[in-house]
Amino acid sequence: MGVGVLKSGGLVAFPTDTVYGLGACYNDYRAVERIFNIKKRPRSKALPLLLAEVSQIAEVAEYVPLNTWILAKYFMPGALTLVLPKAAKVPNIVTADSKTVAVRVSPHPVPVSLIRGVGVPIIGTSVNESGQPSAITADEVRLQLRDKIDLVINGGRCPGGIESTIVDVTGKIPRVLREGAISRKELAAVCRII
Repeated sequence: MGVGVLKSGGLVAFPTDTVYGLGACYNDYRAVERIFNIKKRPRSKALPLLLAEVSQIAEVAEYVPLNTWILAKYFMPGALTLVLPKAAKVPNIVTADSKTVAVRVSPHPVPVSLIRGVGVPIIGTSVNESGQPSAITADEVRLQLRDKIDLVINGGRCPGGIESTIVDVTGKIPRVLREGAISRKELAAVCRII
């Protein structure tokens, strides 16, 4: 059901290992625009992509820095979002006209099956209006977004409850942009970070 909604340009809220995500096919301009409007998110803030598996990183990145694979080996699938140089096929609306793209691979079966079903990455932003707490239950999704989206997949309470950690791997040394479910200490145990 969720796959059909996404393929027809709809928006779907779904559980992940961290918080509820709001998804659309990443290459559907109108659907991506709706996400910005519903979240009241500034167009200057890029949207992250969810992938079904780690190997898909190479499909949305212009090139993949070595540190990407080191971090992915230990933390993906999981609560790690990596910022990489974006491939030309990634729409500018998704990346806020920047030259980078943020990607994550969730171990949760719902987003994985949605991505595999539509055959392309999906937007994987948290369900919330900009600046508000992220939803961790389907009830919280409905409370925040009411009838603004097309489908809510109720997967119960998200086990993590904390957003992913975001790391920029475009430079020589990976840089933590947001410390979330994975701590800076855990990251530093596998590679040098700033």
